Amino acid sequence: MKRFAFFCIPAHGHTNPMLPVAAELVRRGNIVRFYSFDEFEDRIVAAGAEFVSCDRFLPPLSEKEASGLKKVSSTELAVQDIRITLAMDGFLDEQLKSFKPDVVYSDSVCFWGKLNAWKHNVPLVVSTSTFAFNQISSSYMKNSPSELADMIGGLPRLNKELKKLEPYGYRIKNALSLIQSDNETDSVVYTSRRFQPHAESFSDHYTFVGPSIFSQAEPRKDNPRPIVYISMGTVINERPDLYAKCFEALKGENIEVILSCGNAIDIESLGAIPDNFKVYPYVDQLEVLSRANAFITHCGMNSVSESLYMAAPMVLYPQTGEQKAVARRTNELGAGILLKDDSAAGIRSAVRDLLDDPKYAQAANECSGDLRSCSGAAGAADFIETAPHESNGFDVIKALNRDTVKFRIAYWVAAAALMVLVGALFGWKYCWLVGVPAGILSFPLGELFAKLRYKALIRRTHSSSAQG
Repeated sequence: MKRFAFFCIPAHGHTNPMLPVAAELVRRGNIVRFYSFDEFEDRIVAAGAEFVSCDRFLPPLSEKEASGLKKVSSTELAVQDIRITLAMDGFLDEQLKSFKPDVVYSDSVCFWGKLNAWKHNVPLVVSTSTFAFNQISSSYMKNSPSELADMIGGLPRLNKELKKLEPYGYRIKNALSLIQSDNETDSVVYTSRRFQPHAESFSDHYTFVGPSIFSQAEPRKDNPRPIVYISMGTVINERPDLYAKCFEALKGENIEVILSCGNAIDIESLGAIPDNFKVYPYVDQLEVLSRANAFITHCGMNSVSESLYMAAPMVLYPQTGEQKAVARRTNELGAGILLKDDSAAGIRSAVRDLLDDPKYAQAANECSGDLRSCSGAAGAADFIETAPHESNGFDVIKALNRDTVKFRIAYWVAAAALMVLVGALFGWKYCWLVGVPAGILSFPLGELFAKLRYKALIRRTHSSSAQG
């Protein structure tokens, strides 16, 4: 019997995949203590874990801070994570010393879980509810100008908050080290290697287990008429404007529409609901998706994974950089259509294309088979029980970074030598003819080298695997 301490932020999409893992570990005779928040207590207890409430450590939020969290501001999320870590310091210090967990299983953006594992020298396994993002796979994220401005503009504030952690014994390099995946930390990722972008760039410290869900339901699409499901998730779901467009787009169509709008909206405020629509605050999403022929989604990782698991193709309407990465990968595999025109006419056209062209349902069915072949919660439990792990594989990222540094050094040595030569032959005032172009070209040439070198390193790993 082992003891496991689970940590997660107060978010459904991050908590949900951890629950079947907790249930599986408990079923095997282990003790799981889950540090979470009151809204998740019933489900945590139902999974057989010990629930520890952390609500009292949530800091009061100003109107500006609350607005930032609601807009999924990366800076605001990180700042609040740091403040919660400081508020929980004494409490978790006592908890980890008395409970003595064998492993800490922490959500990837739950700073207090990860930092306390490092502080108390307890093996850490990271629960990754999105794609695993490193410097290669992050290319899938296309941040909007406002998101980039939030990240860049928020750095001084974030660094100021990070310094507050130092007196409490927390070891931290920088904010990126708390968020981005690295090849030295044991990590469970709730998707397949096929669906994960650039899966080959991740070390043996990663296990791709597929969706972690309780449902045993199988897809069944033999509906009297097609079913279209609409949900914008549990965070940014106050979208009466979008719901009104969906009403206009799909009313009168020979389809059944199920809309889950969350509890922040009064359903009566949506006005007249078309006869072919059924609107609810929440639904059993897996059950609905098992029957759905199309899903209009915000592209949260949980929602997309569950949709593919249930072989439901999607109209992809991402709202954040992370969701855009999920949408891009889904679109690449042919299991969804990107909604480029969110007018009523655009929504109607996307839904009709999805329902009328069988290639989307076929692609979604192939993805379903792939995800269902993964090890799921049982595989995650196996990995956590046997942590910490050693990596016997070749670290592509470490090799790429090393080679890129060598390239940049060689590049600037060559540029400097050429500047000296030009100066010696034609006069030093002409050095800028080399220096300026060298500076301008350094970034694109560096990026091109990294891309080509990455491909070469991947070929090397594939060749080594084939020979082995």
